[in-house]
Parts: sequence; structure tokens; C-alpha cells
Amino acid sequence: MTSKQDLSNIIKRCCDILRTDDGISGAMHYTESLSWILYLKFFADKERERATLAELEGDDYSPILQDKYRWDVWTATKDGLTGKDLIKFINDDLFEYLGSLKGEKEGDPRDVVSAIFRNTQNRVNSGYLLRDVIEEVKKIHFDVGEEAFAISHIYEDLLKNMGEGGGNAGEFYTPRALISTMVKMIDPKIGETIYDPAAGTGGFLAEAHMYLEPQAKTPELRKILNSRTFFGKEKTPLPFVLCLMNLTLHGMDYPKIFKENTLASDIRQIDDQDKYDIILANPPFGGKEQAIIQKNFPVEATATELLFLQHIEKTLKQNGRAAIVVPEGILFQTNSAYKQVKEKLLKEFNLHTVVSLPAGIFLPYSAVKTSVILFDKKSRTKDVWFYEVGLIDGKKLTKKSGITQGHFAGLLKEHKGRKETDHSWLVPVDKILENNTNLSAAHYNPHGVEEEELLEPEQYAEEIKSLLASAMTNVDELIQELGKK
Repeated sequence: MTSKQDLSNIIKRCCDILRTDDGISGAMHYTESLSWILYLKFFADKERERATLAELEGDDYSPILQDKYRWDVWTATKDGLTGKDLIKFINDDLFEYLGSLKGEKEGDPRDVVSAIFRNTQNRVNSGYLLRDVIEEVKKIHFDVGEEAFAISHIYEDLLKNMGEGGGNAGEFYTPRALISTMVKMIDPKIGETIYDPAAGTGGFLAEAHMYLEPQAKTPELRKILNSRTFFGKEKTPLPFVLCLMNLTLHGMDYPKIFKENTLASDIRQIDDQDKYDIILANPPFGGKEQAIIQKNFPVEATATELLFLQHIEKTLKQNGRAAIVVPEGILFQTNSAYKQVKEKLLKEFNLHTVVSLPAGIFLPYSAVKTSVILFDKKSRTKDVWFYEVGLIDGKKLTKKSGITQGHFAGLLKEHKGRKETDHSWLVPVDKILENNTNLSAAHYNPHGVEEEELLEPEQYAEEIKSLLASAMTNVDELIQELGKK
């Protein structure tokens, strides 16, 4: 069996090789390229598992892919393809075939393969470099449980590094310590459906799967967990593909992730079958949607965070629960659109917790202050428990020293009891409504606002840019409201 360190070294060598190709430009490109190669090796190993199981049960097994497109055939070392022949086969034949596959029934792996390769292109120009990468990936054995588990964690590190590589990749990555904390606070159970309307690379769903996996002690429970539990939507091709890869590597047989714009559907048309027991998400914020998209929502707004919050409110089942990352602006802003959406949340749901996160949690790609809101659809809000996550030994978060599980230890210990301490306090819902739905933790802090943490100059620039964008959103909202009068 290959050790975790050896597996990590294999992935590092693959990345180093891909970086030298003239078709690869940055971390996003080599992550995408390595992803589809890893997936095809994973698929081949799982096919071997299925064939072995069928043989043990005395059944015949027909391979899903035609012979010439099977990994073991086209990657064969002896007389194998390389150079221009390899690139031509992949670009003109393999990707077209894989993207055209159609499943014969729900849960057919052909549908996952097709979804990945319809939305992926080969960016590697050198068939010789690609052959070198293939030879490295051949050393990984996904049909060995320990190796598959290790590679799923290594792959998440790859996604994290992609985000830190710059560009807009950061929008696809939420710190794992934050995701893990939100999953633990929600405490999902097998049999509950879990949904992320802005799935990105699938971090929330993958973490929830790992949380639930120890509970799946029978074949029936494993089937429910892997095939009927996780749902998501992602509109951008690259994170959509990376999400399918991530969830598949974490052991999900048929992740139901759909490539579509969540906000493009009229929420008035959402029925009970479109609702979920648990919603976990870090929706994109700071963006704007066109007027035609805004009409899909009772409270029309340009800000994507307000539209996503309405979608989440609508898609949560009765007795369901949700944990959502939101920008601080959605909490303290009280203009008409923000106030209406938050009033609904306070009056028709139980918004029981607001977790104020420290500045810099999403560095290096954003310094915007954020919080996590937790609510359920079991009762109406009576009071809100505010918790302020502090720094460890006063050390501010940086792009090299980010948020860790240690930052959340107190929160995980105290959230069930909702105790009032130096860093947590309860506020009656009537007081919040009297304050025009202001949900900012600092506004109600009985101990006074702590001295503001000093940021780096570029972080202040990011904050200023965010505030300006928020101000322009407010202007747009005001213009819309005046236009309706």
C-alpha cells in the first residue's frame, strides 16, 4: 500500500510536470487537468471492483466503457500512446465519447462521467508531459480503501492551493475548519437530505459525508448515504467539475450536483419535492443579478446574497435546519430589501444563532467581514444567541496563518447550552425588530466593541472596495424602490 506521504509526493510531481506545459497557466489549469486524469484512474479502479464483486456473486459484468476508451487500454505502457498521438486521441476522440455517455437509469455512473467531460477541456499541449503524469497517476490505487481515503484529503489540499494561487479561484474554497464546525453544529443524520445551492468544489457536502460515514453500518444505510443524501447546484463549469470529482473521491456513488444558476428559477414554483432537510452554504456575495433574475424573488434585489437567502428560506423543509455564511453587510443593513428578507427570517423561522467570524478568514482572496447564521423551520425566533469567535493569543489571521479548528473549540463546546459569556450574549427578537432587523453581533455586545484589529494595507483596500460595492447596491435598491412608486 502506498503511504499518504508517497501519495502526496505523487500529486506534487504531477503538478510540477503540468506547470511546465505551455498550455497550463496557473493553479486553476493544472488542478483541472490533474482532476480529469485522476478521475479516469479512479473510474477504472472502481470498474475493477464492480467486476470482482460480480464474479464473486456468480454474475456477468459488462464494462461501462468501450474497450478503446478504458484507462488500462489507452494508457498501456507497452506500445501506448504518447506525444501528438496521445493529445489527438484525447482531444478528438476520448473527451467526445465520454461526454456523450447517457445513463440507462438513475444512479448510472455514465451520467457523472458525461457531466464531467462535457464541461472539461484538455489544456495540456505536450503529449510527452501528459504521458509522464499518467505514469505517476498509475501508482495510485483507488480500490484500496486507505489510499482512496488519503487521496480525497490530498485532493482537498490541492483545491485549497488552487484558491491561494490567486485569480477568482478563491471563491470556490471555504476554509475546512469553518466547514467542519458548521457541519458539527448542524449535526446531520443519515436519512436527511443535504443541499448546497452554491456548491463550489463541494466542501460542505464532502465534509457532511465524512461526518455521516461512521453511521452507515449496513449496506442499506450506505446506499442511502451515497446515493440519496447529497444535492447541489453550481453554475460555473470548472468548480462544477471539481465538485463532482471531490465528492466522487470522497466515496459518493452518484452525487446529484446540477450545473445551473440557482437564482435563475422562480422560487414561487418550488414545491415540497424540491425542499431539503439541511442546507449548508457559503453563497457568493458582492455580486449583482440582472432585473430578469430578480423577478424570480418576492423581494427583488440586485445583491446576490439577498437572493440566495430567499432561495434558502424557500427550499428548507418544515423542521429543517440551515447554516449559512453571510457577509456582515446583510446583517447590519436595514434598507427595505434587507429588512424584508430578515423580517421573514425572524418571524417565520427560528434564527437562533449568529456566529461573528474574525476578519481575514477568507484571505488571501477577500478581507470582507463575515458571520454564520443558523436557523431552523421548527418554530419562530424568540431570541438570538450571538457568539464572537476570537483570535488565538491575539494573533490576527493572515494568508499564511489562517483559521483553524482551535478557533472554534469554544463555540462547539458552548453552542448547545447557549450560555452568556464574555464572548456570547442572548438578545430577544423584539429588540432586534425594534432595531430595524440589525443582526450585527457588535451592535448588541454588552461588553462593548473590542478594539478593531489592524489589517494590512491591501486588506483595507479590499474592505473599501467591498463597502463601495455595498453602497452602490444600496443606491440601486433605492432607485428600484423609487421606480415602483
